[in-house]
Amino acid sequence: QSPLVESGGGLVQPGGSLRLSCTAPGYTLPSISIGWFRQAPGKEREGVSCISGPAGSTHYADSVRGRFTISRDDRKRTVYLQMNRLKPEDTGVYYCAADPFLACPLVDTEDNQWGQGTQVTVSS
Repeated sequence: QSPLVESGGGLVQPGGSLRLSCTAPGYTLPSISIGWFRQAPGKEREGVSCISGPAGSTHYADSVRGRFTISRDDRKRTVYLQMNRLKPEDTGVYYCAADPFLACPLVDTEDNQWGQGTQVTVSS
């Protein structure tokens, strides 16, 4: 079983919203960083957003800043990615990853713990 489990993906029209969840049952969230990455067909995986440490510091890629919001519920051990004003170029498989060294943005490395991914499709 993956140490991280994503959910919330789906098909949405341009301009719509989705909320992704990343549940990390084996982790104490303030002690790690959780990042969201995405991979579009034929493209490399890219970092989208992350949240880190006791203060919950956040970071966003320029392409999503102002449209996406990352948050976490420490009691539920879950990180959320609220995605608003979605565009077709937001389409891809979204993965969450955990970094115990508190990097944010996270480095894209197999040393992170990864979820299995959830598909987001933005299309009319």
